Amino acid sequence: MLDATVLDDISKRIGALLPPGLASAKADFESNARAAVQSSLSKLDLVTREEFDVQTAVLQRTRARLEALEARLDELEQKP
Repeated sequence: MLDATVLDDISKRIGALLPPGLASAKADFESNARAAVQSSLSKLDLVTREEFDVQTAVLQRTRARLEALEARLDELEQKP
């Protein structure tokens, strides 16, 4: 999933949107925002980029094999 640096960056960006008068609550708000983002993301059915790339490669091999089998079937159907 997402590493801690990405979550920290998101929470800091959200914290930067706070008005200057709330600077004392900024750290607390950032930690709460980080927890909220992490909770929301954990509910999603996400995969890592590596898992996605592996499944893409499997799909490409399967598609190539299917096309080869379809071509062979067409050849066999053409023979008398």
